[in-house]
Amino acid sequence: MKKVTDKRVFVQVEKTFDEPAETIFDAWLNVDMLSHWMFGPLVRNEEILNLTNDPRPGGRFSYQVKRGNDILNHIGAYLEVKRPSLLVFTWGVDQEPGDESVVVVRITPTATGCLLQLEHDMDLKWSEYADRTEEGWTYMIGLLYDYLQRQRAK
Repeated sequence: MKKVTDKRVFVQVEKTFDEPAETIFDAWLNVDMLSHWMFGPLVRNEEILNLTNDPRPGGRFSYQVKRGNDILNHIGAYLEVKRPSLLVFTWGVDQEPGDESVVVVRITPTATGCLLQLEHDMDLKWSEYADRTEEGWTYMIGLLYDYLQRQRAK
């Protein structure tokens, strides 16, 4: 879902999981798990160069990948880290400094697992990318769901 105000664009995605909230929370912070659903050849045609993470308020992350001839470094800083229910972090690519957006991930326990709700808050100048952003998060969260289902089946 997309919401546009006079200054901001908000992309919202949600998915129900059959996993405990702690598992979903950890999937956002564990670089090995990230390589199965957010970055790497299992996600798209790219090579992981480096995934580093310091998941604490003020801590930073760097997810560097090679796509074709381009090297992209997805960077950000954690604003809030409250296990297992809330992650708030900035999100940007090093090639576009100053254009960071904010991602809020809320994880709420349910009777059979949890509900993940993601909101990506971007400057209005990125409004033409809102649909692509929503599709990207929907795709990756679907990959997370599939990855965890495969892990459960082992």
